[in-house]
Amino acid sequence: MLYIVGEIYLSSILLKLQVPEPMKSYVSLCALLFFAISINYGQTSYKENSFLQKESSIVESTADSGHYSTLLAVVKAANLDKILNEDGPFTIFAPSDMAFKKLSKVNLKELLLPENKKELFSLLTYHIVAGNITASKILKALCNGNGKASFTTVQGEKIYASMDGLDIVLADKSGNKAKITSADSNQCNGIIHEIDSVILPNALATENLP
Repeated sequence: MLYIVGEIYLSSILLKLQVPEPMKSYVSLCALLFFAISINYGQTSYKENSFLQKESSIVESTADSGHYSTLLAVVKAANLDKILNEDGPFTIFAPSDMAFKKLSKVNLKELLLPENKKELFSLLTYHIVAGNITASKILKALCNGNGKASFTTVQGEKIYASMDGLDIVLADKSGNKAKITSADSNQCNGIIHEIDSVILPNALATENLP
């Protein structure tokens, strides 16, 4: 029913704007995807992130959530806890504890050792983008890019976004993928999007480090 209402509303807009016929199907697809994903992530975020209050920082919320304990350990080991607690805004694509358990190429216990802080810092900052990047902004970039978009991380390399049904999927350069499972948890210094896998910067994706 929501899709039908959305399409009727969209058709009236296209008629008023006199959008050329060849563009209508593409604009319509993007608008309907935006409409559906807004509902999809809106419901998920409300149910799963109701404990995350906007006045909390990224670090405070990960500590309070109960399922980011590994991420929090990584943040502290990389000495980024103060920055993610006080500075910003940042958008963090936050792997859950279950996501970290999927790691096979990278030995997380070894990465957490002091001598591997450089690699750990690279791994964590590859999941962070400067600014407030909401799910709707990601979708807008996907529509502008014909279904593909990229974002430059704080680490310096790009992450790549695409769609799989109604899910936003992120990928690294080597093709490792992570789905956004819960989006738009607004914090006082940024946004948290939960993802179901860990993506890797190029050095960690192509080598058996540490």
